[in-house]
Amino acid sequence: MRPDREAALADLIRAAREPLSITGGGTRLWPGEGQGARLEVSGLSGVRLYEPEALTLVVGAGTPLTTVREVLAAEGQMLGFEPMGQPGSTIGGIAASNASGPRRVQAGAARDAMIGLRFVDGQGEVVANGGRVMKNVTGYDLVKLMAGSRGRLGVLTELSLRTTPIPPVRHTLCLPGLDAAAAIPALTAALSGPFDISGAAWLPGRGALLRLEGLEQSVRLRAAALRDRLAGFSEVTEAEDDPWQLLDPEIRNTSGDLWRIICRPGEAPAILAALPAPISLDWGGALIHVRLPADEVPQLPRFSGHARRISGSATMVLPSPDPVLHRIEAGLRHRFDPRGIFLGID
Repeated sequence: MRPDREAALADLIRAAREPLSITGGGTRLWPGEGQGARLEVSGLSGVRLYEPEALTLVVGAGTPLTTVREVLAAEGQMLGFEPMGQPGSTIGGIAASNASGPRRVQAGAARDAMIGLRFVDGQGEVVANGGRVMKNVTGYDLVKLMAGSRGRLGVLTELSLRTTPIPPVRHTLCLPGLDAAAAIPALTAALSGPFDISGAAWLPGRGALLRLEGLEQSVRLRAAALRDRLAGFSEVTEAEDDPWQLLDPEIRNTSGDLWRIICRPGEAPAILAALPAPISLDWGGALIHVRLPADEVPQLPRFSGHARRISGSATMVLPSPDPVLHRIEAGLRHRFDPRGIFLGID
């Protein structure tokens, strides 16, 4: 099923008698998702409104991420939250998964750039929330609720997004001599200083990475100060290429299950000691990505975050979800989808 109009989508949902799996490009499915009758939203595409001077873009949820980037780049703008995207990714999938890249430490996540939306709930009712301007604050903030809901509350049909100018200068400092554990104190020191970091990461063979963006003189001064701050950790060099797209763990499609771990900086050494070498750290978001043999469960020490298997044969979250939050989520799902036709992960 691939409706090309919002009204047709609403009709399909009202008539549904079996569970539906909502997909855009199908590039961000977690284990356990995509099992029902496939309902594609890629037909709901196209730019509805773009006002570069107002930093506002309104676009159909099925619009490819590559199209959005091309439209914005033509006006010297971008999505500030830096979504990573496989070929075929749609802007609706980005919003539904709250997919955000390393710049979220500075610009916020996808949910922070979403200023309005339209969606169809589980009863086939069209819901609009937010607006097309950044100062709109009327009504309940369903925009934030839908961000990251992964198609469990409704089907996104249209998004209003805040855009941002492309920085004139980008500069990446590297500490190639640091392994993942040694990189964490250096990255934390940089993020806690006055350097306005727009990306903090670690990659195998590249070491710790720190990105500065902005006007040329500002970047130059901040980079010099940051070099002084990092001198006690390791040799500091400058990247000759752009390593930040390598931070997307999905582009390294190797065997095994991919796990994503969120933790506090002080908990990271014990977690890393219990794991094989990670494939990346996105430390502005406190994210560790690691691949394990298929169906292996990591033996982690007690920590305050959580670990989730995001590729493999079955979903798993460690530790078990908080029962209070689980009840709240179940209540929301019943409110927006009382028939239970939108498949998700429990």
